Amino acid sequence: MASSSTTANGHSDPTRRDFLMVATGALGAVGAAAVAWPFINNLNPAADTLALSTIEVNLQPIAVGQAVTVKWRGKPVFIRHRTEAEIKEAEAVPMSQLPDPETDNKRVTDTAKKVRPEWLIMIGVCTHLGCVPLGNKAGDPKGEFGGWFCPCHGSSYDTSGRIRKGPAPKNLVVPDYLFTSDALVRIG
Repeated sequence: MASSSTTANGHSDPTRRDFLMVATGALGAVGAAAVAWPFINNLNPAADTLALSTIEVNLQPIAVGQAVTVKWRGKPVFIRHRTEAEIKEAEAVPMSQLPDPETDNKRVTDTAKKVRPEWLIMIGVCTHLGCVPLGNKAGDPKGEFGGWFCPCHGSSYDTSGRIRKGPAPKNLVVPDYLFTSDALVRIG
């Protein structure tokens, strides 16, 4: 039972059976890939998530002393245009008084190491139980340190978003951000 015939020069000629075996194997591989692709593709992030992976915010309309909240990845991001008094107050805090020591300078430095102390950008989610602290809107209580106050359990943050009092274990998180110009910041 030879599956191929031998020619005068000693080489074997492929037969129809050889062709069918190769074609069946190739078709099986394509079929397996076609079945696996939807499962593999399902592991990729959704289009709406990818669209929100970075946002650009125009800083021009934000006056000194004003704060705004933008949404990024489904979370509130606080952007505060700090006054000179807020900056000086934040810089003057001794590290020994902070439960989670972090300099103000580190919290206002973008990913390109550009320091802009007048702009504080943080994720507005309390690090205790995930509440949204008050203090970003005019008239909100800012707590005894002039920053943000979480009324759920009494955590108080200073003008640099650092935890100063209450059960929150960490400072408000500073996301990755980059100043693309004097008036634009890209978050994410």
